[in-house]
Amino acid sequence: MVDVRPHWWYLSAPVTALVAVIGGALASAIESAPGWVSWLLLVGLGLATLWLVTRYLRWVTTRLVVTNSRIIEQRGIVARSGREIPLSALTDIGYRQTIFERIIGAGNVLIESAGRDSQESFPDLPNPELIHNVIFTQMQLLRAGQANWTAAAGAPSIPAQIDHLDQLRRRGVITDQEFETKKVELLNRL
Repeated sequence: MVDVRPHWWYLSAPVTALVAVIGGALASAIESAPGWVSWLLLVGLGLATLWLVTRYLRWVTTRLVVTNSRIIEQRGIVARSGREIPLSALTDIGYRQTIFERIIGAGNVLIESAGRDSQESFPDLPNPELIHNVIFTQMQLLRAGQANWTAAAGAPSIPAQIDHLDQLRRRGVITDQEFETKKVELLNRL
């Protein structure tokens, strides 16, 4: 389904700081700056490098995974944390992008789930609209599957089930291929 790390933009601030410090060090070497400036730049170089390494390790160890039944978030360098949110518990899903984030293809995915007081944000993700659509599609497929399972107990007719699948296909929840596969399966039960 989806398995992403934060957008590369997450690393831009420490990279910019490191480049600025290196640029300052080169300028001070060319201009023969006093010794204290060199020491200050050396400390700045160490701090900027540490910031970049720490941010990179966070970037590498942070993941958002969307499966056909849940959303999984994992993060942490040394101490790890994770959470799983069942798609069946989601009550709302959205995404937010600033103009700049739209240009670079980043943004936040926002979800609300049963039992939570407010929206939860998954920040700095690449292609948030695509992730939003995948989550929404999986939610609809899960609910349609539950509806079909529940309907089996009430035994709706096979044409009614095919009609329901066709509605899902027309709304873009399932693909034409998924519709045809399920339709053949249902017709074989006749």
